Amino acid sequence: MKQDEIEQKIEELKRLAQQRSVDISHDLNRLQEKLSSGHSSPTEAWRKVELARNSERPTTLDLIDKMSDGEYLELHGDRLYGDDAAIVGGIARIGGRMVTFIGHQKGRTMKENIRRNYGMGHPEGYRKALRLAHQAEKFHRPIITFIDTAGAYPGLGSEERSVGEAIARNLKDFSTLRVPIVCFVIGEGGSGGALGIGVGNEVYMLENSVYSVISPEGCASILLRDPTKAQEAAALLKMTAEDLLQFGIIDGILSEPLGGAQMDHAATAAVIQQQVQDSLARLSAKSPDQLIRERMNKLMSLGRFVDEAAPKQGFLQRLFSRK
Repeated sequence: MKQDEIEQKIEELKRLAQQRSVDISHDLNRLQEKLSSGHSSPTEAWRKVELARNSERPTTLDLIDKMSDGEYLELHGDRLYGDDAAIVGGIARIGGRMVTFIGHQKGRTMKENIRRNYGMGHPEGYRKALRLAHQAEKFHRPIITFIDTAGAYPGLGSEERSVGEAIARNLKDFSTLRVPIVCFVIGEGGSGGALGIGVGNEVYMLENSVYSVISPEGCASILLRDPTKAQEAAALLKMTAEDLLQFGIIDGILSEPLGGAQMDHAATAAVIQQQVQDSLARLSAKSPDQLIRERMNKLMSLGRFVDEAAPKQGFLQRLFSRK
């Protein structure tokens, strides 16, 4: 969030406080702290983590329902093993255009979360996503993905069915699909589980979502050697939307209703729908070869750093340039 946007939020909060006679000193102090520091504090970063995990946030199916013009046709199965309820996908019309939706799906009740495996995909889920992506390419449909997972499921059965291979194949094949791909992090974006459907021409995050290689709890336990330091780890990981925009990992941040996306699903869906339409209008004007080239360049630029003695290069560029 830019400085002027933060200032606008502060003024908006002040007006609401006066109108409703409520105490918002905590929120004001938090915004003032962020404005003065210029980066996420441990408290601010952890608050984003908590909002990203809020069980009332709109899920993939919630957003599809509110964004689509008519009926949504959900498709099932990977044609190899079975269907995975943690990753959903199908076809719908948005703004008069047929698109393929793919996304992680969490539940709200304990029963639903068990069925959805808390949004942690199995290999058959990622293979289903790839099947739908190739189908979209065949019928020239753009692909919209919604990322909301703590990571791919690391259980025994998942490993036996080669979840690592499934994600790696998705990374490879998504990078060369000849249709526009627009990705949205709507909650948690965790590790390879997020990347398995996160390769796109444009990637956006809701302002209270997070995106990282590991969870704050995992980082605190492994690197900080203290599981109680999850809040500190959240700040160190630079996992907020503002951090990732600064690093060039994402293309933009989408605003949420005051208090978070869970406060107004329809408003959140409207913001995402507008971005989808803007992005597809831009990307659809490009040739398939140009889409692939730009998507590959985006991937190759990840991990770029500044070295006084060498040109700027991404990790993959450095890797493949070695003799």
